[in-house]
Formats: sequence, C-alpha cells, structure tokens
Amino acid sequence: MTISSFIKKLWNNIKAMFTKFPGDLQNAVNTAVTITENLKKVIESPAIDILTAIIPGNLDDNLKIALRAAIPKILVNLKLSQKFEDDESSDKVLLNAVTALNKIDGQLKSAYLHNISVLVAQITADGKLTWGDGVFIVEWYYQKKFKKNN
Repeated sequence: MTISSFIKKLWNNIKAMFTKFPGDLQNAVNTAVTITENLKKVIESPAIDILTAIIPGNLDDNLKIALRAAIPKILVNLKLSQKFEDDESSDKVLLNAVTALNKIDGQLKSAYLHNISVLVAQITADGKLTWGDGVFIVEWYYQKKFKKNN
C-alpha cells in the first residue's frame, strides 16, 4: 500500500466517522473551524472587538457567552498571551495572542491554530468530543468541507 492510498483510506474512514456523528457534534466542529479561520483573518487585519469578529453571529447566545469566556483562557494556556486581571482582559489577551501568532511562521502557526480549533470544538460540543477524535475530525472537516466551501 502506498502512502497516498493509505492517507486516502484514512480520510475516507474519518469521513465515515464524521457523518455518523450527531448533528450537534458536527456543528461543534464547524463552529470551531469557523472561529479559527476568523481568528486567522483578524491576525491578518486586526479588528477592534476581536471576540465579536471571530465568533459566528448565528450561534446561541449562551454558547457565545461560553466562548467569550473560554477563548481567552485557551490562548493563555497555549502561552500565546499572559493573563490580565482588569475589565478589558479578554481584549488584551486576544490582542497579545494575535501579535504572538503573527510572529509565528509555517507549521508551528498551523499547529497552534489546529489546537485552538480542537479546544474550541470540545467546548462547543459541551464535552462530547474527545481530544483524540477532535484532532482528526477537525483536520478532516477543515480540509474536506470548510476549504471547499470558502
């Protein structure tokens, strides 16, 4: 078996697994990839309210609140920013993270963005998505669904 046929078989297996996921998990992966792609856009041209710019507007309000609280924590835990203790801490964390991501090139930047997607997918899926499943599903979704539609 060649490497390319192995990878094709792997992608097909991930696709089969993804289509069997409940709709809420499929939506969680889509939301996570969308947020990460929006973060990439902000990195390229920073916005005033980064959280508003990266969280899709069609999400449930409770989920938006949860993501507004969780995303800065994810960025701090990934060491892309330090933690702040004031009222504008989320904005400062995001601005620091955008600055840090702008300084990272190539595969390392992709690795950070992929980790952000998986962690956001786990939050969006309300704990129903494991890290291991998320790693493969988010990558497959990004490569095979998201990039084709955008």
